[in-house]
Amino acid sequence: MIEIKNVSKKLGNNLILDDISLNIDKGSLVVIIGSSGCGKTTTLKLINKLIEPSSGEIFIDGKPLSKENPINLRRHIGYVIQNTGLFPHLTIKENIELIPRLKKEKTIEEIEKRTVELLKMVGLDPDINLSKYPVELSGGQQQRVGVARAFATDAEIILMDEPFSALDPITRSALQEELFSLQEEFHKTIVFVTHDMDEALKIADKICIMHKGKIAQYDTPENILRNPSNDFIKNFIGTERVWNNPEFIKATDIMIKDPVSIKSSRTILQGIEIMRTSKVDSLLITDKDNTLLGIVTLKDIKRSLDKSTLLKDIMSRNLLTVNLDDTLVQILAVMNEHSVGYIPVTSKDNKLVGLITRSSLLSVLSEQFLDMEVSVLG
Repeated sequence: MIEIKNVSKKLGNNLILDDISLNIDKGSLVVIIGSSGCGKTTTLKLINKLIEPSSGEIFIDGKPLSKENPINLRRHIGYVIQNTGLFPHLTIKENIELIPRLKKEKTIEEIEKRTVELLKMVGLDPDINLSKYPVELSGGQQQRVGVARAFATDAEIILMDEPFSALDPITRSALQEELFSLQEEFHKTIVFVTHDMDEALKIADKICIMHKGKIAQYDTPENILRNPSNDFIKNFIGTERVWNNPEFIKATDIMIKDPVSIKSSRTILQGIEIMRTSKVDSLLITDKDNTLLGIVTLKDIKRSLDKSTLLKDIMSRNLLTVNLDDTLVQILAVMNEHSVGYIPVTSKDNKLVGLITRSSLLSVLSEQFLDMEVSVLG
């Protein structure tokens, strides 16, 4: 949809953007983030042709922006900025309908119907707010109108430059939810600039972290949290960030690797000895290919008087498992729902790869907490 190819931007001797390349897929919400002066707002302005690149080219649907009429281009791109950019002398209705009426692609009745729908979608009552002027609305309400106006253009691309940064935390969080819901319904291509990593994680399909005019890392939120590309990214996102977002913590991060397992052809006597030496109260049963077959607990063993009985004859074959990619939230839900203190982790082909217990989970989380404390104290 949007391709930024080897773009640089200079202002005098100051290099704002240094040979950046970026592909933004159609229908995705990409957040550009970084500290002040990193080039994120400049990138947004280049896409809207508010400024021209010093070198390189930007393409939309394969067409170079250098050959596009800027006025026509902007009529087909929604734009939301921090101070809303609403025209103070126009009513809310007139602000939202301005571009659709200029484009003349719909009837007046269709435009007015769409305005009412969009105001409702961003949480504003049309009966109360349509005839008001921007000055009569709170900052949060004005931003809602700004978002509605951007979507009213029916543009495939919407650019948002720190639109919620001046708002109080509660209003900001509510608008982030509104934006997420609108994106789920309309699947626009949204480029959203912010300096807030928490905001980026809440809304982004992909995050582009910029540093000194370059792209430091461009990836999904999960991959950036789990695999920061360098020390700058680690410091920027914070080492504790992944632990503050449990939906990004996977079974592979918290499981006991290489849990105690034995073959089903072992006897109960052998099983007791392995339990004793390994200091466990259950044994996972696998075949020669490490496929998980079942589990034997201490209770199962105590029920059998014949210690020569094979484990395959007493093991439970109906056991709960989780996959490597299941999240901490999902794992805890399963453990709580079924009131179990442990759960094996398997691969897609049912190979045993780990074990999660309540005690091991607490151990991992407490170690992480201690690491965070040491980092703060250090």
